Amino acid sequence: MALKFNDNLLPTLPIMEDLPMDRIIGITSTIPIEIVFAAGYIPIDLNNIFVCDPSSYKMVEDAESSGLPRNTCAWIKGIYSATMKYRIKKVISVIQGDCSNNQALMEIFQSEGIETIPFAYPHSRKDKKFLQDQLAMLADSLDADYSKAEEMKKRLDTVRAKVHEIDRLTWAENTVTGEENHIWTVSTSDLMGDYTVFEERAGRFLKLVQDRKPIKHALRIGVVGIPPICEDLYSFLSSIGAHVVFNEIQRQFSMPYSTRSLVEQYSEYTYPYDIFSRLEDIQQGINQRNIKGLIHYVQSFCHRHIHDSLIRKHIQLPILTLDCDRPGRLDGAMKTRIEAFIEMLENNDPSGISVGTPIRFPPQMGGIKGGGYSRVLFKT
Repeated sequence: MALKFNDNLLPTLPIMEDLPMDRIIGITSTIPIEIVFAAGYIPIDLNNIFVCDPSSYKMVEDAESSGLPRNTCAWIKGIYSATMKYRIKKVISVIQGDCSNNQALMEIFQSEGIETIPFAYPHSRKDKKFLQDQLAMLADSLDADYSKAEEMKKRLDTVRAKVHEIDRLTWAENTVTGEENHIWTVSTSDLMGDYTVFEERAGRFLKLVQDRKPIKHALRIGVVGIPPICEDLYSFLSSIGAHVVFNEIQRQFSMPYSTRSLVEQYSEYTYPYDIFSRLEDIQQGINQRNIKGLIHYVQSFCHRHIHDSLIRKHIQLPILTLDCDRPGRLDGAMKTRIEAFIEMLENNDPSGISVGTPIRFPPQMGGIKGGGYSRVLFKT
């Protein structure tokens, strides 16, 4: 099935209006898309069509007007509005291992006449029987031959390998920007709904960067936590001399480990499981990529915000925590906070602040379409 896309070298979404509606399956988070493709469906990450929509801010407001609470994560509200806007009729919802609000959102979808298919990751990544059962149940729900899904994994391994090379070029050769890295890796959650087109674009992108000169930014930083909802974080960081060489969760979407089966692959994927497997991955990234500081992005009203204290406890680097609510551009106050953090890293001087002492910025009126706060904690 040939999907239509806008002409762009970077990953983009399919032109939604041209898609066969009976073949679309919306997904609320990264799920085993191998099964979706093997069943002949088109996986579309609802997060992506929300945050890439020109009216993403209004989509949050629309969800609130429809009854979703204001003190609910903007991603949940965006997923709801994206599903309604594009009249998606079938959704796979991750009810364990992702957002704690997905169960209730699935019930709202059901009340709207939308077919929902639950998928749950096990509490422990070691519980492979539970994961195997969930994979088999998903295949049964979509009338997919599970053996074909395993074959699809091998096909997608070759596609993802190109994104792994883009990731390597970001930190090893410095020829890919942090923003490009973010776009490519975050897009692996659904591979644009067409892995063939995705692979072709990735191949062209790799040829393009062969002729690039290395990025000269001396400061290498990482972004950990869920993908940011603010649209210009990466471009702003680049403009002030910071090269993002590690996008933690986005990289996990690309399934960065060599595995032999779907069970093994989705057991190694760190995002749905406890923070400790993520901490191990973050520390490896810091060591391998020579990272000098981290930005921990947290989403307002997200339960994962609690992990901030554990990341600070176990990662021995300066960390700036950015808490954002709704989609939009960074405002002046947020830019000032980021600039101060980057300047501190460049000078390698915590200005006499004692180790372990946090600098707290109170919430600002306005902020990123509704405000937020940031915090720096210096460590040795």
